[in-house]
Amino acid sequence: MNKQVARTTSPLADMLEWLDLGAPKARRGVGLAPYLRVEDFVEDGTYVLRAEVPGMDPDKDISVTVQGGMLTISGERREEKKDRNHEEFHYGSFQRSVSLPEGADVDRIEASYTDGVLEVRVPTSSGEKQEATTVPVKRS
Repeated sequence: MNKQVARTTSPLADMLEWLDLGAPKARRGVGLAPYLRVEDFVEDGTYVLRAEVPGMDPDKDISVTVQGGMLTISGERREEKKDRNHEEFHYGSFQRSVSLPEGADVDRIEASYTDGVLEVRVPTSSGEKQEATTVPVKRS
């Protein structure tokens, strides 16, 4: 027996997806399809950021910079001139910035590229997150 399951999404999500698929090349990535997808986590006292950048040359196309407590990944995916019937790839410049955790040792940052995934590892001075401090508010 075959049951058909109705897909439930919000009308706004459907509209944004529609806009993203029909947008001119320069505007693609504005809707629900993120241009540079990332994930981050802490592993053994090291902040790890991973970004999907398939099909790129890390020597020519990708740049990783740190300034003012912000880690920025930027680059450009160049379009090859081909006669296409259908196109969903995103071409052009991209940039994504994330805040580094407290105690990040920016002098020891390492980045590697394997199988289309850029991994940036940032050692921190303490592997544990600092507890929040409550500041009393005085009435004047």
